Amino acid sequence: MKQQSKVWDRFAKRYAKSPVADKDAYQMKLQVTREYLRPDMEVLEFGCGTGSTAIAQAPYVKHIQAVDISPKMLAIAQGKVDAKNINNITFALSGIEDFSVADRSFDVVMGHSILHLVEDKEKVIAKVHDLLKPGGIFVSSTVCMGGAHIILKVVLPIGGFLGLLPLFKFFSVKELADSIVDAGFEIEHQWQPGKGKSVFIVAKKSG
Repeated sequence: MKQQSKVWDRFAKRYAKSPVADKDAYQMKLQVTREYLRPDMEVLEFGCGTGSTAIAQAPYVKHIQAVDISPKMLAIAQGKVDAKNINNITFALSGIEDFSVADRSFDVVMGHSILHLVEDKEKVIAKVHDLLKPGGIFVSSTVCMGGAHIILKVVLPIGGFLGLLPLFKFFSVKELADSIVDAGFEIEHQWQPGKGKSVFIVAKKSG
């Protein structure tokens, strides 16, 4: 995690200044997520980056615990929250794999643009399942590049190994959906706004 933390620290300022790639799709994802939110909810966002999504959803829930592995990303996120005087978001330096809290602590867990950047997505999805209360909601938006050109499948892992690029995992939309279902979720909403776009999934914890 330490190496990847340094990678994202290098990208933090540039990332914070980058515009949302598809604003309409992003707003749609926010709106669909809000259909599942309530004012009494405890929410976790892992891989929160510079806090934009947590800030957007904060008015609709009781509290958001947001975690990320990059101190510089979190510093930018905290600055945004302070500037907006938001008091129901708490940031912590942690990866989801190392995040320590009691099982069944959250009503909703959000993981945007992150499942393709973790070493073991099945392990992470299982952890999310444990952290959710019965009937809890897992919201994710994920880059699925299982069919990517072989050059990308060679270059990106090498860059990740050398610490020059973020870790990147290749899998298909079906493989992602299967992983979520196999972990004990029921997919309630699945949407991909276009070819090559991130896949947005809302899944409910069974039982």
